[in-house]
Amino acid sequence: MPATPLPPSVETAGGSKSSGPLGALENASSAAILRVLRVTLHTGFALLLAVALARTLMAGGSLRWVWAGAAVVLAAAYLAGTVVEKRHAEGRLVFNPRRYALPWLGVVTGLWAFLLAGSADFAWLAFPIFFLHLHLLPRRPALLIIALMTAAVIASQWAVSGAPVPHAAAVVGPVLGAVFSVITGLAYAALYREAENQRRAADQLRRTREELARSQHEAGVLAERERLAREIHDTLAQGLSSIVLLGRAAGQSLTDGDTATASGQLALVQQTAADNLAEARSFVRGLTPPQLEGTSLVEVLRRLCDNTEAGAAASGVPLRCRLEVDGEPQELPQTVRVTLLRAAQASLANVREHARATAAVVSLAFLGTEVTMDVYDDGTGFDPSVAEGATDAADGSGFGLRSLRERVTALNGLLAVESAPGEGTVVAIRLPVEER
Repeated sequence: MPATPLPPSVETAGGSKSSGPLGALENASSAAILRVLRVTLHTGFALLLAVALARTLMAGGSLRWVWAGAAVVLAAAYLAGTVVEKRHAEGRLVFNPRRYALPWLGVVTGLWAFLLAGSADFAWLAFPIFFLHLHLLPRRPALLIIALMTAAVIASQWAVSGAPVPHAAAVVGPVLGAVFSVITGLAYAALYREAENQRRAADQLRRTREELARSQHEAGVLAERERLAREIHDTLAQGLSSIVLLGRAAGQSLTDGDTATASGQLALVQQTAADNLAEARSFVRGLTPPQLEGTSLVEVLRRLCDNTEAGAAASGVPLRCRLEVDGEPQELPQTVRVTLLRAAQASLANVREHARATAAVVSLAFLGTEVTMDVYDDGTGFDPSVAEGATDAADGSGFGLRSLRERVTALNGLLAVESAPGEGTVVAIRLPVEER
């Protein structure tokens, strides 16, 4: 397996880098096992080194302080490697020790071999060092080095015994220890890989969830922006446009000396401004349009037709507008009522401002599971494909049809616009409603 940071550490394997409860749950079992193995490995190394050092000092000899010094250097090197790697795994150290893993392993192994040459008591340190080779080296080189180290342990025990041939116990013991270390090390490596896979999967899931949350937030912002654009276009913009037209008509009436007409036009300006203010307040609070509060859709559309006719007359446009109702009126869902009202407002505003029509008819039909509304005018007409494609015009023309189509589509309804230059216009809407 590829080289990894210095000594095995549960933080690297198990997931101090995994954030969130999901990553913690996924890695908990593997991390616990890795932690036990790691602590056992480091504790075993320390105990074996301490016992070997004590036996060497008690044995006496002129070189015992040389071996003691080498043992202290080995302990310091081993401890330094573990501490540096652990801090890097926890994110407390920017320095990455990965590139120094193999030199560090070479120093530890070399110091062990030097101590083994001086005293066979250091032979048993080979077993925890086996784990380091299995963890840091590819499998075949690791097994080869473990075999050589095992042979060195057997040779040291044979040299101490003074026998002409090594005893069976001196061979079987190190070999069994090496086999056990290899099996345990391979199991540790499998757990390490699994923990790493879980950590990466948890990190990927966390990033995916963050990206999903960000994309949902952006989608929500765009949707809210579209909703605001529709509401402003269908309410405030239309009202302000009416105020501008009425104001111009009132100014012309005053210029002509017709104060009575101007007074009526200014009264309509005030009423339109008051209606717009109510719409704005309701719009900011996200409430029902004020026209629909405490009344039916039929009554609201009838008043809308009357106001459209009066506003056109005040602007000097001879427009007749009426409402026709087919079927027994029924209570409609609030979303359907709002959509039909906004559609009628936008359509009649277009009739007043652009169509140069003399007659407009709003036809509302209740069909049980569906409700339809057609807005007809006998004006100059237009090309619907061109109008809907003009959504980027500087004056916002063409946005009304797109906005209306989005409203209707959101309720699984159908919108059709039939018109041609010089032939008038019909805006037809069909919306599904729950059968009562």
